[in-house]
Formats: sequence, structure tokens, C-alpha cells
Amino acid sequence: MKTLLILRHAKSDWGNSQLSDHDRPLNGRGQYDAPRMGAWLKQKKMVPELIISSTAERALTTAELVAQACEFEGELRPTRDFYLAGPPEYIDTLNELPDSYERVMIVGHNPGMEELVSLLTDKDRPMTTANVAVVELPITSWGKLTIFSDGRLKHHWQPKDLPA
Repeated sequence: MKTLLILRHAKSDWGNSQLSDHDRPLNGRGQYDAPRMGAWLKQKKMVPELIISSTAERALTTAELVAQACEFEGELRPTRDFYLAGPPEYIDTLNELPDSYERVMIVGHNPGMEELVSLLTDKDRPMTTANVAVVELPITSWGKLTIFSDGRLKHHWQPKDLPA
């Protein structure tokens, strides 16, 4: 059994129209929510062994803040492939992971995050900013993961539901 944590980036700042979409930073709420979600993951004993994140500023900063707050000690691996990716890009990247990883977090964007949760679990969940879906996968090898894998949505956490 493998566990996939699917994290949508925290709330981004739209204030500077000169920035490209890829370079948009987090806004104040995003900077507040991301570490809260990381602390929650630590409390729930859901710290990943590997984090793979979109290279977009808002996603990578979210990944870094979550990693710091949950006292993550593994590799944080940025990839341009996750920028505005859909389920196939996430699956392709996960398929190449060594099987030694049991719990992996991916950090990316909508609509790809919602689509991935839906395809893997047959459950529709709104993946608003800084939401985490915890999906248990009935596989022993990442190479066997497909969009048809019969995953189970174990948790869906939103910042607004976390204790203050």
C-alpha cells in the first residue's frame, strides 16, 4: 500500500500584473495557511518521505512552508512538469519513483489536482487552496499506479477546518 498526499498550492497574490503566472507569490493568507497545513500533517503523522512540487513560485513556496512546518527531512524535488499539469503528468512522474517511498506528496494546481483526486478515488472533492487529499493506493510499486488505480480517500483537509 502506498500513500499519496495531493496538496494544492496555497492562496496566491494577484496584485502585480507585471508578473507572469508562473512567478506569482503567495498572498498573506497563503503564507498563513501553508505552515498550518504542515503542522497539521505532522500532528496527524502524515509527514511525507518525498515532496514533488511544481516550479511555480506559489506552489514551491507552499511546499517549502509545509515542509518546514511538518519537520520534513526528505528531498523536495521541483519539477516544471507539474506546472498546470493534469493527471497524466502527475502519474508519469510518480511511476518513475523508487518503491522505497511509501508516502509521497505532490504539490500543484487546479484543475489537475481535483481531477487526480476524482480519478484515483471516484470521489469529487473541491481542492481549494492549501487543501490536502490523502489517498491510500492499493499498489506496492509506484510503477503500477494508473488513473484507474482504486484508491481510497482517507482524508481531505482544508485550512478553514483546522484548529486556530
